Amino acid sequence: MEEPMSEIILDKTVPIPLYYQLKKQMLDLIETSRLKAGDMLPPENELCDYLGVSRPTIRQAFRELVEEGYLARYKGKGTFVAQPKVKDRFLSKLESFNQEMLAKGMTPSTKVLALERLPGDPECNEKLGLSFDAPLLHLSRLRSADDVQMVYVDTYLSYRSYARLMDVDFSTRSLYEVLENLYNVRVSRAQREIEAVNARHREAELLKVAPNKALCLVKTLSYTEGLEAPVEYSVARYRGDFTKFSVEIYR
Repeated sequence: MEEPMSEIILDKTVPIPLYYQLKKQMLDLIETSRLKAGDMLPPENELCDYLGVSRPTIRQAFRELVEEGYLARYKGKGTFVAQPKVKDRFLSKLESFNQEMLAKGMTPSTKVLALERLPGDPECNEKLGLSFDAPLLHLSRLRSADDVQMVYVDTYLSYRSYARLMDVDFSTRSLYEVLENLYNVRVSRAQREIEAVNARHREAELLKVAPNKALCLVKTLSYTEGLEAPVEYSVARYRGDFTKFSVEIYR
């Protein structure tokens, strides 16, 4: 057995299930980067022979690691270490996607899918406190980190209030930064809702996932400093296999 899998040693004398020992030791190898994203794991029969355990033991450990996003199984190919999930703080902190990815040592990139004027939409206009027929500015972006598609987001603002945004290259600029520099509008707080959804065809195509794959749908309504008026309403779809959210709660 090659390293680092050869480091795994199971103790049959302790009252800890063997599958759980295997799972925890493999998790340690992944979290310490001795097993890296894309590494292929040995076949189940080889692990059974090496560790002296039954195939159900191996399968249960693998299954739980797959369910938790640490391993990925591909039919006809085998089991591999999955890409690590990005721990996202955006439920508790207002910062740009680029800022957060750079802070994690990742290289962010943005593809602008649309920047256009749209007629009023009942849901968006209500969220933004606009009359039902007020036109909207629609910005659609695909955000990536280290060339992995992470989030597809549609953003809506009042066209009459922010028409000059139509001339901005949002592939290199942050919306919040532009609002502050161009309009002296600073976003100070936001309300966010999150739910689990299945990827529809276009979302799956953009995010490079299978149709009906689990996504995290996040709706954000941002407010300005001082006036506390709604500025932008966004609907973001995050890949469930690469993203996890962290929230710190106080009593």
